[in-house]
Amino acid sequence: MRVALSSSAEQDLLDGFEFYESQQQSLGWYFLDSLYADIDSLALYAGFHPKPVGGLHRTTGRRFPFSIYYRVEDNVATVVGVIDSRRNPAGIRAKLSGRTWR
Repeated sequence: MRVALSSSAEQDLLDGFEFYESQQQSLGWYFLDSLYADIDSLALYAGFHPKPVGGLHRTTGRRFPFSIYYRVEDNVATVVGVIDSRRNPAGIRAKLSGRTWR
C-alpha cells in the first residue's frame, strides 16, 4: 500500500517539530524521525486500526503522544492529521472535520 500525506498533516508535523525543537535542540528532529517511522508503517498496517472519528482510522505514535489519523482509498493510505493526543476529544474532532485528504 502507498502512503501519502495531506498538506494539513504536513503542517501538523511542522508545528510539532517547532514545538519540540523550542524545548530542546534536536528534539524536533527526533520527533519527526519517530513520527515518520510510524507513518511509514502504514504501508504494511493501514486499515487495521479503529475508526474513532468521522470514519478516519487512528494509530498512535510510539514515542510521542500524537495520533495519526488516516483514510484508506484505492490502495492509498492518506494521512489527514497528526494531532497531539492530549487534546480535548471535541477539539480533535473539530480540527479534523474541516480537513480534506486529496
